[in-house]
Amino acid sequence: MQPNDVKTLLESRIDGCEFHIQGEGCNFQVVAISELFEGLSAVKRQQMIYGALADEIASGALHAISIKAYTPAQWQAAANQGA
Repeated sequence: MQPNDVKTLLESRIDGCEFHIQGEGCNFQVVAISELFEGLSAVKRQQMIYGALADEIASGALHAISIKAYTPAQWQAAANQGA
C-alpha cells in the first residue's frame, strides 16, 4: 500500500476528518485532525482510526500503524510549538 491508498480508505470511512499519512509497504504513520475527537480520550481517538482500517489490518495489508489524533485547536497548538 501507498500513503495515498491509506488516506483514501480513511477519508471514505470517516467523514469530517483531515488525514496526513506517511510510510510505505504495511507500516504507516497517521495524523488525523477533526472536531470528531473533541472530548474523546487518546485511546478512543485511536480506536476510531483502527476501526476504520480493521479489514486491512486483519488481512495483513497494514501491519504497523502509528496514530496521532488531534482536534483542530490541538493541531494548531502543536504546529505553533513545532511538533
